[in-house]
Amino acid sequence: MKTRVLVVDPDERAAADLADRLARSGYEVGLAATGRAALTSWEDADLVVLDLGLPDVDGLEVCAQIRGRGATPVITLTSGDTELDRVLSLQAGADDCLIKPYGYRELVARMRAVLRRTAAPRTTAVLSHGALRIDPRGRQVRVGDRSVALTRKEFDLLYLLASLPQTVVSRRDLMAKVWADEWSVSSRTVDTHVSSLRGKLGPGDWIVTVRGIGYRLGTGAHPEAPEDGGD
Repeated sequence: MKTRVLVVDPDERAAADLADRLARSGYEVGLAATGRAALTSWEDADLVVLDLGLPDVDGLEVCAQIRGRGATPVITLTSGDTELDRVLSLQAGADDCLIKPYGYRELVARMRAVLRRTAAPRTTAVLSHGALRIDPRGRQVRVGDRSVALTRKEFDLLYLLASLPQTVVSRRDLMAKVWADEWSVSSRTVDTHVSSLRGKLGPGDWIVTVRGIGYRLGTGAHPEAPEDGGD
């Protein structure tokens, strides 16, 4: 089955050109010229390429609404060439952000990377560690009787740690396995996601910091001081 891509771009000529190139690369392509059109058609896509310069709805708001309603990955296209432009896209829920003008080969490479890292885990085994239960098929997490809502990357990060319960996973490995392209992610991004995860999982040592190395899954029993990773 072909990967379905929704291209959201108010520039009909540019959108048609991109759609043609993607189709020749083996993708099934849909087009939307407005934010409202995107919000009524994104659910049929496997990936959304979203130009933020929309005429009716703020592109960041469209991105946030897609992210709030489902797990379809989004790559944003922005004319702003500043760190803030990229940060705002990522905060709105984008999986990646490209600065215009961009190269077609780079876009396709990023699409493939995003699709790889957002694919469902190959195993469907439910992981249980004490009160923590992780269901990869439904991408659901529970702590005791409480359901925990996580973003895609928070889920992937937690699932990776839970898959290796006795292992300290380095920040570099987390960047490579959860974000797939570690060169574009900083260790601070990992730390921020871990902090958010801890807050959502609630009291306990569900994620333990090992100084100088990375993180490991804890027991949830009680908060622990960071461990020393040694020399």
